[in-house]
Amino acid sequence: MDSLHPLEPTMATVVENQTSGAPDIQALNARIAEKSRFVDAVRTEMGRTIVGQADMVDRLLIGLLANGHVLLEGVPGLAKTLAIKSLSNTVAGDFSRVQFTPDLLPADVVGTLVYNQQSQQFTVKKGPIFANFVLADEINRAPAKVQSALLEAMQERQVTIGGESHSLPQPFLVLATQNPVEQEGTYPLPEAQVDRFLLKVVIGYPTKEEERAIVRVNLQQEGLPKPQQVVTQQDILEARDLVRSIYMDEKVERYIVDLVFATRNPEDCGLGHLKNLISFGASPRASIGLGIASKAHAFLKHRGFVTPEDVRAVAMDVMRHRIGTTFEAEAENITSAQILTELMDHVEVP
Repeated sequence: MDSLHPLEPTMATVVENQTSGAPDIQALNARIAEKSRFVDAVRTEMGRTIVGQADMVDRLLIGLLANGHVLLEGVPGLAKTLAIKSLSNTVAGDFSRVQFTPDLLPADVVGTLVYNQQSQQFTVKKGPIFANFVLADEINRAPAKVQSALLEAMQERQVTIGGESHSLPQPFLVLATQNPVEQEGTYPLPEAQVDRFLLKVVIGYPTKEEERAIVRVNLQQEGLPKPQQVVTQQDILEARDLVRSIYMDEKVERYIVDLVFATRNPEDCGLGHLKNLISFGASPRASIGLGIASKAHAFLKHRGFVTPEDVRAVAMDVMRHRIGTTFEAEAENITSAQILTELMDHVEVP
């Protein structure tokens, strides 16, 4: 991030708060530094197959550590599927891929009841949703019935088959992709489902040097290396608990709320001209998402406390899909990302 908002004031505040009931930051820092070592190992292992796209890898890790789901948007061929599969290999988790199509049925995702002639009873045949890492490929190609079935799994971490609820394995992470170019035959995701994704990550093209490296890696005689396990599922579950214990100062909390409220009332921060461009602002779920994603970002940086820069680093991906734009904004080709950028530049940073 830029250097306009130095971290020193926040660090000083953290130290001062140690005498006022706040946790022992030095001890917490040491513990986070030790327990977050696997992050670098995961990055290195994924780097064997994923060239560049460091931001995408970090966003996948944030989703995993924050117990949230990730929506990846980008044109075909940008290693979205490969990145998700590589992440599952490093954790040795169960991986399943569902290609969403217009003729897909809810039972194809969550499972169904099958009649057993020998026992003369119905038995549950679990669908591909029963995995640690579920890739919902081109999620916007499935009709509303399938999307609503996926919604329960994402939010409740369970599915209902034949009137009986079945818990999903932990960790459980839905990583969905959608193609922003070809919109023919697609079903736009309803706002309720888009809001269930902790992050919406927009993936761009690699640089020339990165693309040369991509060609070189894919054309080597032995083929792409397979990432090896470097962390256990239990380590991930313990890391999730640690992420929630990371210290967040009251000033950072207020900054998060200020950012979210700015999307609802932009005139309060001197941006009244944005009022007619925003149809609805971010919900309280955005505030919660900003908080947990900022803590996960601090964990990736091996820190035991959250800074405003952590919030700024994740704010775009947490909120870009949580504010609506008006017809006026669309007519002027103004996106939610442009609106958020202007808001973030004007909301005061502690």
